[in-house]
Amino acid sequence: MKVAVLGAGAVGGYVGACLAKGGADVTLIARGAHFEAMREHGLTLVTPDGERSNVAVHATDDSTSIGPVDVVLFLVKSYDTEAAAERLRPLIGEGTGVISLQNGIDNEAKIAAVVGEEHVLGGSAYILAAIESPGVVRSGRARIVVGELKGGPPTPRVEQFVEVARAGGINAQAGPDVTTTKWEKYVLLVAFSAVTAATQLTIGDIRTSEAASAMLRAVMTEAWTVGRAKGVPLADDLVDRQYNLVMAQKDDEAASLRHDLLTGHRMELEALQGTLRRLGRETGVPTPWTDAAYAILQPWAIRNERGATST
Repeated sequence: MKVAVLGAGAVGGYVGACLAKGGADVTLIARGAHFEAMREHGLTLVTPDGERSNVAVHATDDSTSIGPVDVVLFLVKSYDTEAAAERLRPLIGEGTGVISLQNGIDNEAKIAAVVGEEHVLGGSAYILAAIESPGVVRSGRARIVVGELKGGPPTPRVEQFVEVARAGGINAQAGPDVTTTKWEKYVLLVAFSAVTAATQLTIGDIRTSEAASAMLRAVMTEAWTVGRAKGVPLADDLVDRQYNLVMAQKDDEAASLRHDLLTGHRMELEALQGTLRRLGRETGVPTPWTDAAYAILQPWAIRNERGATST
């Protein structure tokens, strides 16, 4: 299986390296110092316990140099989706599947507008990963659910991807309804990112605060309520399960939104909290907790975007 990873940062680098271990022919598409480090020295993976391993990877900053592939993992930040989708064109062959594992719930439609809906798959990745330094990614093991946008039993291209991912050490499975799968993750992430970014603290500190823990659950409940109002068949116990999953994380874990806030990078605020506010208004569901988090985070997002634009 020939795979290209467009947006090979922390998550993309880790998943791409695992697919290579599983036997795929993988090319990581990245840029900047991270790309240069991977091209010269390979990718170093660091486990949460500090164990390090080096993986020889093929990295490029030019998608036109690869040619058509079987699968493109699409992992750019949500605010870059439309621009990055244009870079997909030289990677698309007759049966190519583009799997978006991005944060948010509306990126697939933007990708499909460029390459055609028949090429777009959906999925969710549960993984806490970060670039420790150029060419070095710290990550725990990933869980990925992938499926066709139209739903239904897994197609051969989904089954092949899952098989290779499992061979590389990823907990991968095919999902019959990726819309629900993406909403299940969104319920977790929109709250986890809101509270860790707004407080600028990790889950260990959130856990000690009754008020902050209650806010985490409240934002999840707002997202669950909006999803149900949109007709997504979210389980009755989803909020309890996702809340417990977040609270069970190690003390130093936090969402990437917090990392981007603290490091001055552009933030996925609109794809996360901004989308929930918009959908709440469309469905008539109040989102006061999300509104409050958005009000705290928007000045940071504006400030960071201004800084990124000027550099």
